[in-house]
Amino acid sequence: MGRTRRWMLGVSVLAVGPWAATAAAQGFGVYEHGSCAMGRAGAAVAAPCADGSSIFFNPAGLAGQARVVSGGATLIAPSGGFTNQFSGLRDELNDRVYPVPHVYFATPVRDRLVAGIGLFVPYGLETDWPATSQGRFAGYKSKIQGFYLQPTVAYQVRPWLSVGGGIDVSYVRVQLRQRLDLSEQDVPGFPGVTFGNLGIPTRTDFGDVDLTGNGTSVGYNLGVLVEPAPWVSFGIRFLSRQKITIDGGTAEITQVPTGLTLAPGNPAGLPGGTPIDALVSGQFAPGGTLTNQSATAVLRFPEQLVVGTAVHLSDRARVMFDYQYTNWHVFETLPITFEKIGRVTLQENFEVTSDLRFGGDYALSDATTIRLGFLTHNAAAPPQTVTPNLPEGPRSEVTVGFGTRLFRGLHVDVAYQYIDQADRRGRSGNGSNPPTPGDNDGLYTFDAHLFGASFSYAF
Repeated sequence: MGRTRRWMLGVSVLAVGPWAATAAAQGFGVYEHGSCAMGRAGAAVAAPCADGSSIFFNPAGLAGQARVVSGGATLIAPSGGFTNQFSGLRDELNDRVYPVPHVYFATPVRDRLVAGIGLFVPYGLETDWPATSQGRFAGYKSKIQGFYLQPTVAYQVRPWLSVGGGIDVSYVRVQLRQRLDLSEQDVPGFPGVTFGNLGIPTRTDFGDVDLTGNGTSVGYNLGVLVEPAPWVSFGIRFLSRQKITIDGGTAEITQVPTGLTLAPGNPAGLPGGTPIDALVSGQFAPGGTLTNQSATAVLRFPEQLVVGTAVHLSDRARVMFDYQYTNWHVFETLPITFEKIGRVTLQENFEVTSDLRFGGDYALSDATTIRLGFLTHNAAAPPQTVTPNLPEGPRSEVTVGFGTRLFRGLHVDVAYQYIDQADRRGRSGNGSNPPTPGDNDGLYTFDAHLFGASFSYAF
C-alpha cells in the first residue's frame, strides 16, 4: 500500500497540482484573449480595445462602446527540454501547436448601459513529452483547459467614470498520462520488499495511468475605468477566487509488459526465472490496487488584481502600463481523495506573483494602428515543485501587433509574442512528500512563439 500511495501522490501532484498555478502568464494561465491587447503585452486595463475583449481585461471598458461581435484565436508553439545533471541525458518537448480561442459580443441596452458576453480560456496548459522521457513516471502528457463564459454589464456613471462587472461560469477539464516504475512497487506477498531490492533497475515501466476529470465553478470579474482628462485614463480590475470541485475524476490503469524474470537467489526467495509480469498481474486484476478508480479534489483558482494607466503622448501615440497581482499563495496544500487509496494531502507552497506590462500603440491613420509591448513576471511555483508537467520559471516577453479596418465595420488585428523563460532547476520524478529542492536532478529550458488573430465587426 505504501508504494502504491507514493505513485498516486505523483499522479495527484501532476494532475491536480498544475491547476493550482497561472502558459503565457505564471503557471498555466493564459492572458492572450484578443490580438489588439496582445500586441500591447496585455496592457489594457486602462485602455480597453473596441473589440469586446474588455469583457475580460476590464468590464467597465464596455461602457460607451458600439454593438460589436468578435472572435479569434492565439496559437501557442512551445519548445523546451530537460537535461539530467547526473547522466547528461536530454529530453525535448514534442513539437505541438495549441490554439486558444476567444469570442465576444456586446450591445448597448439603453443610454450609458451596455451588456455583453464572452467565452475565453484563462487557464490552459498542455505539456507533451515522449513516452520514453525521463520524467514519464511523473507525467509525460498533461492537459488542462479552463473555459470561462462571462455575461457582463457596464454603465457610464459620469462622462469620466465607468463601472462594469460579470459572472464567470467556469468549466475545467484535465488529462494526465503517466508511467509506473516497477522498482518502487512492493513484491506481492512480501511487504516492505520492493522489486528494486530484487535487482530491478529504476525507471522500469510496468503500468500506464490515464487520468481524466472535470469540474465547474462560478466567480466574478469587476472593473472601474476613470478618465479625468482626455489625455489620461486609469483602470482597475478584480477577478475573484474560484473554488472548483473535481468530482468526476477517473484513473484508467493498464499493465505494461516488462518481459523480465527474477534472478536465482533473490532476497524474496522466489524461484529464479519467475516471470515478473505474472507476479504483478494481480495488482491490475479486479480487486487489485492498480485497477481503474475514481478520485475527487477541491482546489481554488486565485484572485487577481490589475491596476494600470494609459497616457496619450500625442493625437496618434499612446503608452500604457499595467501591474498585476495574483495570489497563488492560496495553494499551500491540496487534499485529494482516491476511491481505493484514500485521502492524501499535498504540499504545494505556491507564491504570490507580480506582472509588469508595458505597451504602446501608434495610429498610422484613422484605420490602421501598430503596437509594441514588453512584460515580465516571476514564477508561481517554488523550486521544489518544478516538474515535467509544469516546468515554469520567471519570464520576459516581447510583443508586436498590427490592426486595420478592412472595410466599413470589419476590423482585423494580428499579434506576435515571444516568451523567453529563464532556465530553472527542477525534478524529473515524483520525489519526496512534501517535495524539497533536494529532489531536483536537472535543468529545464523553455521558450514559446505565440501568434494571434482577431476579427471584429461593429454595427
